[in-house]
Amino acid sequence: MLAKRIIPCLDVREGKVVKGINFVGIKEVGDPVECAAEYDAQGADEIVFLDITASHEGRGTMLDVVRRTAKKVFVPLTVGGGIRTIDDFRDTLRAGADKVSVNSAAVKNPQLIREAADIFGCQCVVVAIDAKKCPDGHYTVVINGGRIDMGIDAVEWAKKAEELGAGEILLTSMDTDGVKGGFDLDMLNAVCSAVKIPVIASGGCGALEHFTDVFEKTGAAAALAASLFHYKELTVGQVKSELKKHNIPVRMV
Repeated sequence: MLAKRIIPCLDVREGKVVKGINFVGIKEVGDPVECAAEYDAQGADEIVFLDITASHEGRGTMLDVVRRTAKKVFVPLTVGGGIRTIDDFRDTLRAGADKVSVNSAAVKNPQLIREAADIFGCQCVVVAIDAKKCPDGHYTVVINGGRIDMGIDAVEWAKKAEELGAGEILLTSMDTDGVKGGFDLDMLNAVCSAVKIPVIASGGCGALEHFTDVFEKTGAAAALAASLFHYKELTVGQVKSELKKHNIPVRMV
């Protein structure tokens, strides 16, 4: 079995790392370059940067932060937020990103996924899906930081993203984001069973057992967390040691 990945996520706004609950109530928690370097030292498998207001405000990604971070970290760096065109993909990769995450723009223009995969390779294209549960039990796609419900079934959208060439799905539950009550296992299972590409679990991790749960109870290839790491409640090393105790394969430093 492939090693499961632990991925700290840095939500960035105006050059600072921030964190909220259910996509609102945003607070500053640190400098992105320093945070990324710390997580690299702790043994993170990858680091994700998301410029959380770029799409809503119509701005491009914070390329200067990406450049400075790429000089300091030695694990794969995924960058998203404000990615709308092939030129945005190219600029972000040139700044030092290993992968580019696209969300709102891909929903509006799905062919962007295919074009990016054809030019840069599937391994560079991460399709981020923010979703929430509807009263009837299905999951709907939301964009622009959770501000707009697109009325698109999240499982069907994940399948289409894979068909278009996405190399990975970054699946965030808006319902559990920042609440720290655990990942949305039902949503993850619905998507993991529908696609063959890796799915990164995001939204809701609040304790060591949540990492164990997500790998024992779903097909997720990686688990992403923010608050736990930012507020130093856990280190990446502690998480991996716990997973190893449960015979879940991880890359130890």
